[in-house]
Amino acid sequence: MADTQLYLITPPAFDPLAFAESLEAALDAGPVASVQLRLKDATDEQVIEAAAILMPLCHAREVAFIINDRPDLAKKIGADGVHIGQSDMSYAEARTIISDDGVIGVTCKDSRHLSMVAAEQGANYVAFGAFFPTETKADTTPANKDILSWWVELFEIPCVAIGGITVENADELIKAGADFLAVSSGVWNHPQGPRVAVQQFTRLIEEN
Repeated sequence: MADTQLYLITPPAFDPLAFAESLEAALDAGPVASVQLRLKDATDEQVIEAAAILMPLCHAREVAFIINDRPDLAKKIGADGVHIGQSDMSYAEARTIISDDGVIGVTCKDSRHLSMVAAEQGANYVAFGAFFPTETKADTTPANKDILSWWVELFEIPCVAIGGITVENADELIKAGADFLAVSSGVWNHPQGPRVAVQQFTRLIEEN
């Protein structure tokens, strides 16, 4: 059985109360390691409101709740950590805001150099991608699955595969050694719904 785990990312825009039902369906369908709240173009108040609704659902199931881009909001909300991109702020700056036991993940795109720098600074995980075309994020850098194999052979810090991942294409990333599959539309836009999507991802991971 593979050690890969599922890392869900919310849609970039949604109604929190309506989305809560979809999130619960996904979380109850199979093992999920973490959920990242990624609300683009939202106000601070909207992020805080969404977290107030969704974070308790995650914590009730012992699922980590991560905030995208904003260490200050992650701290204010009481989230488990933050995910930062290369254009957000440095790891060191984020760590001054997030407590020592808080999670900080760093986007490294397809860069071995950036991933090694993040690891040396103390990142809790590095994220590589996009491995496949994605509608969720416009400014993506194509990544090759070989970077996952390279990483897991040399480093103990977990790596996250991200970008256009679906049940149909995830197998090769699992085989390459991804510790986490970060999935957004592959779950929320699944034709049979998020519950079936997570069930299928779980089955795929178990088969590897």
